[in-house]
Amino acid sequence: MDVQLRDGKGQNHQAYLWQYGSPGGGAVFDFQLGRAREGPKRFLGNFEGILQTDGYAAFEQVGGPKMVHAVCWAHARRKFIDALKLNPADKAASRAWSRAWTSSLPSSALAKAAKYTPAFWKKLARFLEYPELELSNNLAENSMRPIALGRKNWIHVGSEKAGPRVAAILSVVESCRRLKISARDYLAAVLPGLADTSIQWLADLTPAAWAARAR
Repeated sequence: MDVQLRDGKGQNHQAYLWQYGSPGGGAVFDFQLGRAREGPKRFLGNFEGILQTDGYAAFEQVGGPKMVHAVCWAHARRKFIDALKLNPADKAASRAWSRAWTSSLPSSALAKAAKYTPAFWKKLARFLEYPELELSNNLAENSMRPIALGRKNWIHVGSEKAGPRVAAILSVVESCRRLKISARDYLAAVLPGLADTSIQWLADLTPAAWAARAR
């Protein structure tokens, strides 16, 4: 998304929303002005759970020393699908990615797809070690689609300071959607009196905590 910087020039700057979440839980959007490693590195800190991502290099060398990094199978598959859209004749070669690698031009979409899978094989195979791991991060990608569509109507975020606030609102709405609770009901129950609530009780007012009590 674009953000309007208060630099006196009236120019927009490309900004990004990084999404973090877990199946069966909520989601958190983190607003950053760039796509560099510093964003996820700062957010994850010493995280030592399972992190599933695409093959983007910014996710390398983030998290704690015991963090398990897995890669999404949907992204590996999608590269082959995209290659076939460009050249349907590659279908036979795609049946064996090792053969596709050697029989395709190095710069072709098929060759790039074939190289992607072995390059990330160790991380793609993490689900064999951790049965709780899903094969893809499609859940996260589906959460980004409303934002991608909304950008056409929003045009830009008003200022750099507004970015984190937008991310917070999106985090609440998406968390409610994932937890299958009404965002309207949640906000109606939590917002009144929120300003007078001690910060130590805020953890009890998250969508997940509210949903647990509602059940």
